[in-house]
Amino acid sequence: MLNISGASQQSGNGFGRREFLRVGALGMGGLSLADVLRLQAHAGPEAARPKSVIMVYLPGGPSHIDMYDLKPAAPVEVRGEFQPIPTRTPGLDVCELMPLQAQIADKFSVINGMYFQGRHDPYELLSGHSSLRTGEIRSNEKWPAWGSVVSRIRSDRSTTIPPYVNLNDLRVVPETDDPEVPRYMGPAHSPFRPRGPGLADLRLPTGISLERLDERKSLLTGFDRVRREVGVSEGMDALDGFQRRALSMVTSGEVYKALDLNQEDPRVRDRYQGCTNLLLARRLVEAGVSVVTVAQGGVSKAPGQPVFGVWDTHSQNFPDMRKLLPAYDRAIYTLLTDLYERGLDQQVAVVVWGEFGRSPKIGTETNLGARYADGRGHWWDAGFALVAGGGLRMGQVIGETDARAERSKGKPYTPQNMLATIYHVLGIDPATTFPDYQGRPVHLLDDRERIKELI
Repeated sequence: MLNISGASQQSGNGFGRREFLRVGALGMGGLSLADVLRLQAHAGPEAARPKSVIMVYLPGGPSHIDMYDLKPAAPVEVRGEFQPIPTRTPGLDVCELMPLQAQIADKFSVINGMYFQGRHDPYELLSGHSSLRTGEIRSNEKWPAWGSVVSRIRSDRSTTIPPYVNLNDLRVVPETDDPEVPRYMGPAHSPFRPRGPGLADLRLPTGISLERLDERKSLLTGFDRVRREVGVSEGMDALDGFQRRALSMVTSGEVYKALDLNQEDPRVRDRYQGCTNLLLARRLVEAGVSVVTVAQGGVSKAPGQPVFGVWDTHSQNFPDMRKLLPAYDRAIYTLLTDLYERGLDQQVAVVVWGEFGRSPKIGTETNLGARYADGRGHWWDAGFALVAGGGLRMGQVIGETDARAERSKGKPYTPQNMLATIYHVLGIDPATTFPDYQGRPVHLLDDRERIKELI
């Protein structure tokens, strides 16, 4: 016989110290799914979910001059080993190792000469601001990841789909801090990470049938009645709804179905071999997730596995790029063509970028040793971003660098301009403010200029 007399009262912020039913632990500091839903109740205004964004992060800093901004007329120590090939977009040549993207260049736009100020991590791409030092995200930063902002704005208590999902580790090295921080958006707006126990928690426990779970629902209803009879607090009554939604998320299985690749057409799975995370991203936005972040390198080991800094080609730049680029080319080609074939190109935007470019001159770090003679170092003054879908204008090359791909010829766009464009796609005004930890209103972005050529 169950004894429910030990249940404690709610604290002032609405969190119960002890629950009658816990389901779907998400690995977020011990929060149960019901905890997350209670946090989301404090999220503020709810919004529709008209469009989604997939952010593909290339960790380590991909070489712009070897991918989308080749300079065949530059000196040999700058132009490197690769030749440009024409694409379907006038004025845009790409590396010879990316022939698939050349075929569909009318379905994406490239921004060249982007200017970065961040560190050797993706925090600037996620928040628009630099971390204090590389990988030190928790030290002194106050800005939330834009996925957390979208989660806060679009929180909808009626849905069983999380607004913001991260599919694999975005850190450049495992020793650094997690860059996807919600800050004052609140912990409920951290990304849901469906790996490890997270995915298993979206399934019914082994041996628990829907019928048995229905019995537990009935038991919970009985608890509700007892608590009403004994006059528990209004806050505890509100908790019931969160528990019911947690049960609904598990029993409906929408998230789990989206992550279950066995439900995908085998022919499509074959197309995504080596980039399964991108297939998961497509399935999630198709199911209604607003933001999906994923790190992409060459061939992925398995869904959810980290990539870390594979694009950080300080040494052996050209041998490494010969391995990376064909797999990367096929991955981006597969994702974009799949979205177009499914009619999702207007509904889903894709942004592909890294934290900076690579030094145009080869071997700038030979002072560190002979093995750096064929490498490219970090380069903040010029990088790229690839953008596709979302109702934006495709088939363009935006921005131009000088003869050595060192700097933009005009005023360069920055990650804040890209984030302003992402917010535009999602129907969010970047001038929106939220109170920080001290209650001061903070704009989502300081520089709210969108990339006008895309709009």
